[in-house]
Amino acid sequence: MKKILDIFLAVSLMLGITACGNSANESSALDTASVDTEITNAKMSETVSPKATTSASADEEENPLKSDIEFDFETKTVTLNSGYKMPIYGIGTYSLEGEVCVNSVTAALENGVRLIDTAYMYHNEESVGEAVRSSGVPREEIFVITKLYPNQFSDPEAAIEQALEKLDIGYIDMMLLHHPGTDDVKAYKAMEKAVAEGKIRSIGLSNWYVEELEDFLPQINITPALVQNEIHPYYQENDVIPYIHDLGIVVQCWYPLGGRGYTKELLGDSVISEIAEAHGKSSAQIILRWDLQKGVVVIPGSSDPDHIKENTELFDFELTDEEMERINALDRNEKHDWY
Repeated sequence: MKKILDIFLAVSLMLGITACGNSANESSALDTASVDTEITNAKMSETVSPKATTSASADEEENPLKSDIEFDFETKTVTLNSGYKMPIYGIGTYSLEGEVCVNSVTAALENGVRLIDTAYMYHNEESVGEAVRSSGVPREEIFVITKLYPNQFSDPEAAIEQALEKLDIGYIDMMLLHHPGTDDVKAYKAMEKAVAEGKIRSIGLSNWYVEELEDFLPQINITPALVQNEIHPYYQENDVIPYIHDLGIVVQCWYPLGGRGYTKELLGDSVISEIAEAHGKSSAQIILRWDLQKGVVVIPGSSDPDHIKENTELFDFELTDEEMERINALDRNEKHDWY
């Protein structure tokens, strides 16, 4: 009997040990499965996140320079790709010299104009600077554009210093290359250096079109903030403007009213005159508003205080889509200057 009892106890003990072992193994398996699940989930999370990031990056890389060019008609400014805000209307000073230039810029500033366009070849940088300094308007509220001419491209550093000295307004808001020429890339890179040194805030180009831009842009480091070209109802650049905008570059027009010798015909155009009458505005105001609604900054030139004031009154009316199309239909591809 005792022998049978000993055998029974031995079998029970073995069964208990086996059960404990199985329980421990099951617990270990559950713990291992739990850890494996956490690792798998973590890996899945890591896998999903980069995909989402990669997708966004791909969209950005598709056209890294693309940017919507939007005018703020309340503040009357546009934000440049350099980060600075620029007024969307101003005054051009081509052919204005000496006291005439000083008086014209002064009249413009008194009428709320804050964008002034000058150039080395206009021979009036000193006059523009004088008007700015004596205006009483805080310097940071005024945006001054000047340009280097191709005959300055061989020694651009000296040309930049000369512009700073002539203007004498502390810094230059924007400097452009006046038009393509020998050493234009060298000159542009000198402007890039001046930006890094705080002498110039934004840089750009004048009289550069699609072919010129395609050749030029790969050779430089800072994307132009502005391209300034001839644009008016008889020469509209409807293929060039969208191309430039798609690069994130603002477009500005010179000769918005047709230019010397052509203004009378353009302002007397029957289509423009009819639209002007409908809005109780002048033909000049209609053309300038047409530019603004196309996303083109305007810098009409004038020495007449009344015309200067008139050229600022562009924000109390809006052209309809039909009116815009009627003016668009006037395009003749008729350039009025050689640039």
